[in-house]
Amino acid sequence: MILLVTGALKLTDGRRAELSALGNEVVYMPDERGELPIPADRVEGVICNGLFLYHPIEKFTSLKYVQLTSAGLDRVPADYLCEHGIALRNARGVYDVPMAEYAVWAVLSLFKGASAFARSRAERKWEKNRNIRELADSTVLIVGCGSVGGACAARFGALGARVIGVDARVREDGLYEAMYPTQRLCEAVSAADVIILTLPYTEDTRHIIDAEALSSAKRGAVLVNIARGGVVDTEALISALGSGVISGAALDVFEREPLSEDSPLWDMENVIITPHNSFVGEGNEKRIFECIIGNLEEL
Repeated sequence: MILLVTGALKLTDGRRAELSALGNEVVYMPDERGELPIPADRVEGVICNGLFLYHPIEKFTSLKYVQLTSAGLDRVPADYLCEHGIALRNARGVYDVPMAEYAVWAVLSLFKGASAFARSRAERKWEKNRNIRELADSTVLIVGCGSVGGACAARFGALGARVIGVDARVREDGLYEAMYPTQRLCEAVSAADVIILTLPYTEDTRHIIDAEALSSAKRGAVLVNIARGGVVDTEALISALGSGVISGAALDVFEREPLSEDSPLWDMENVIITPHNSFVGEGNEKRIFECIIGNLEEL
């Protein structure tokens, strides 16, 4: 297979040799926005992230296989791939560890008043905070019970929280005390002290966390979004944060990135903002390549 590998994967000599040993002719393209190193109609497989945002997939007439370096599928024309029988694989499991750790850090930061302590330190004030909350015995709702959601559920459960889930595919899973279908999202939200978003972004999940869902929340709940910005109605969230229905949020993803400098979210002390960074971890490179090799071996 003529395999086009983009700069989304760090391609060392050793990795090139491993890919070649599986019978692939490896062609490297450092920047997905640049000119293709070979004609598109010669490419049979690609390892990429957003290649088809810059190069029309229709030109890849020999394409049989697409391997993404991301867990999300929103940067590829998945319907086109399905219609044309082109195999699609994502980076399932690769980013579970750092994203789940981020979720735990974010919730504990909100519960334990990290921003208030940081402000006191900056002002050299010795000031106790009597509004610290405990995570143990709280109810954590995972919206999107896939690989990342499961990693979050395991960690929050280990800290003594009751973990429930919402997913399009309801099933028995020992990580969750209960799992609800998407149609019962508001019911699940109403029971939660913590809401963690790990669901994929699709037409069906756009703004799934809207004014109705947020108004269903238990007053004082906190929300963490490590999914995609578009699953949350930003204006509705800003309103819920302002009213105190949602007492705090940790947002790693936004409807428009980078977040606009004039967004009111920047000025909210009860909001943690990070620049789409929750997936970063030193184990990612090893895991992504193991994932890629495993998927290629199964072809």
